[in-house]
This record gives sequence, structure tokens and C-alpha cells, in this order.
Amino acid sequence: MLVVTGGAGFIGSNLVAGLEEAGLGPVVVCDRLGRGEKWRNLGKRALWDLIPPEELFRYLDRHAGEIDCVFHMGAVSETTETDADLIVTNNFRLTLDLWEWCTRTATRMIYASSAATYGDGSAGFDDDPSPGALAALRPLNPYGWSKHLFDRRILQGGMTGGRRPRQWAGLKFFNVYGPNEYHKGEMRSVACKMWPAIAAGEPARLFASDLPDYPDGGQMRDFVWVGDCVDVMIWLYGHPQVSGLFNLGTGHARTWNDLACALSIATGRAPAIEYVPMPDVLRGRYQYFTQARMDRLRAAGYTAPFTSLEEGVARYVRDYLATPDPYR
Repeated sequence: MLVVTGGAGFIGSNLVAGLEEAGLGPVVVCDRLGRGEKWRNLGKRALWDLIPPEELFRYLDRHAGEIDCVFHMGAVSETTETDADLIVTNNFRLTLDLWEWCTRTATRMIYASSAATYGDGSAGFDDDPSPGALAALRPLNPYGWSKHLFDRRILQGGMTGGRRPRQWAGLKFFNVYGPNEYHKGEMRSVACKMWPAIAAGEPARLFASDLPDYPDGGQMRDFVWVGDCVDVMIWLYGHPQVSGLFNLGTGHARTWNDLACALSIATGRAPAIEYVPMPDVLRGRYQYFTQARMDRLRAAGYTAPFTSLEEGVARYVRDYLATPDPYR
């Protein structure tokens, strides 16, 4: 049995789909669906069970001998959320409780960290797990800090007594895009948010730059197709000897202008871009460059290529955004 927390969310629901397609399971999802369309992220899936977060540990205890791996994708993921107590309760405390349960029961655990742990990038984007390297990182918001706090906690051997789940992997997801992110509001990928305007023949709107080293729309991100993230997680599950903290991007930064052009071309339109001022809420907390170092995942044995921005955007438009049913 496999448990996916946050399994109705963006990355989680794509993982559930990937596990089903790979013939792995049965799959239990832990999540809340609410009153909107989030349920459609799971609408095509065959699930063993669907449980609310408040029932998670009771369910785990009842089925401890049956559960092989917990994929922990659940989190308060809004980078603009300001309730730090809420974030710590969900992203740190609950995750630590789950880590301790998996350690105690010898259950494997693969969890979502984040590239937000790198802050403004001044300390680089190396997934070095040493305490000194982690101590040098300065996240820019409570979300990134909560993920960083957990990474540091489990990688300090003296604080864990050297005890860990029989396999564990933390994945620092970079800028993920793809189907089933429609419920995320302002936290959707820029590709998803720009699509309606471009499809209607309007220009793409991007933030102007506040830094002289970056032209307008020249801010850079490591954009990674959600299907590649799923492939990595399934690969990790198939290689139980691999544990560690790993970046999950492509290793190649691209500009927002590149993204807007790829969307326009995939839609069959000539690129057109307008630049708008950076919102005050993001000033001083905006990443101008992210690029994952992928050496450690490659050294662990992962050899599959990552989807290019142009190919991923074209697939997103063709197979999802421009169809009557955009859900995976």
C-alpha cells in the first residue's frame, strides 16, 4: 500500500496518476477536497481509500504492516501566506511526526522540500546536505523557511540519533508546471496563469525588472515539467537503496520571456509581451534566478533526460489547456 498526502493537489495528483499508470499501489490519498473543483484532480483515478488529514495517523497505525511508502506532498504551499504558526504546524511539525512514524515502522518516506529554501540564491543552488551548507541558506518567506527547517532537522544526526526511515528522500522542487494546478489560484504556475490571455490573443504580462543585471522579463527560473517530477519519484521508489536530499529541476534556467514565447508558439500566435511593475508585496522577496544543480541525483543513478521548456509547454497546451477536459 502507498500513501500520498496532498494527493488531490497539483504534484500529488500527478503522482497518483503516475503510480496508477505504472501499476503500483494500491494508493491511499490523504487530502481535503473542499467545495471547488479540486476533486477533479482525482476524478479519473481508482483509489484504495481517501482520508482527511485529521485521520492520517489513526489510519497509518491501523495499517502499519501494509504500508510500504509514504509520499508526503501535503503542505501549506502559498509563498505569500503570512500565518507562520499555521505553516509551522503543517509543514514542520506534522512532517516531523510523519518522519518519526515512518522511522518507527520501517516505512519508506519521500517528501516534498522546495527550491524556496535557497532564498535569493546568493548561497547557490547546491543540494549539499551538510549542516554547514544548509546553515548558509536564507529563505525569503515562511513557506521556504518551514521546508528548510525540516531539512535541517532530519540531517542533523545528533538530533535524530541516527535513526531514519529505511528509505528517505527529500525533493527540492523548482518551478513545476503542468496539469491539475488549476485550483491553486495565484500559486498556479505562470504558464497556467498566462494561458487564458494568450489564447484570447492578448499579450502576455510579465513583471518588469528592478535590477540592472536583468532586463524586463529576463528574470530566470528552472522550469520543470510535472511529469518529470513524477518520473523521479517513481524511480526513487524503484530504487530503495537511494536516500538523500535532492534538487528536482532541469539544471537549465530559462527566462520568463522564453516561457511567454513558448506559450504563444504552442498556441499558434506571434509572441507579444507587456511588462507590469513588481508588486510591493514581492519587492525584496523575489527570486531573480534559480537553477538546480542536478549532480547528486545523477550520481545516485537517475539518467533520464528532462523535458525542455518548449516541449513541456507545447504538451501542456496541446494535451490539457486547449482541451475540453484539462485534467490528468
